[in-house]
Amino acid sequence: MRRTKVVIAVLLLVLSFYLVGLLVRSWAVVQDGGVLGWLLAAGMVVLVGIAVLAVAAELRFGVATERLGRTLDAEGALPEAVPRSGDGRVDRAAADEAFARYRAEVEADPTSWRGWFRLALAYDSAGDRKRGRAAARHAVRLHRTPQQPS
Repeated sequence: MRRTKVVIAVLLLVLSFYLVGLLVRSWAVVQDGGVLGWLLAAGMVVLVGIAVLAVAAELRFGVATERLGRTLDAEGALPEAVPRSGDGRVDRAAADEAFARYRAEVEADPTSWRGWFRLALAYDSAGDRKRGRAAARHAVRLHRTPQQPS
């Protein structure tokens, strides 16, 4: 966990230098004058803005999913990783069993962020990152939304 945070910090530092360099370069283009220079500089600033927004969204997602993972871990409710063979391939039978279990949990209580997060971890463990992230985003939304008493 600590190693991951160090890698993220280093990548953010490198990206920050790159984005600041891009902004400095856009200012130099503006000082050269001309309409084309202004348009090019505006495009660079827009790209920096998009990059900052995208990175901020990913960091918020990472912090939110880490919070959910810590909560499940404290409750002793984190799922086991899907077993892999010696060559690193996912054990299909174990993966199918895990998906069936967590899918049934989600179907039984579709408002449970815990079920959605366990399903997300099962997808991620099996290498299906797209579905894993979608399930994790849904779990984060459910966690943020206060549940109404039944």
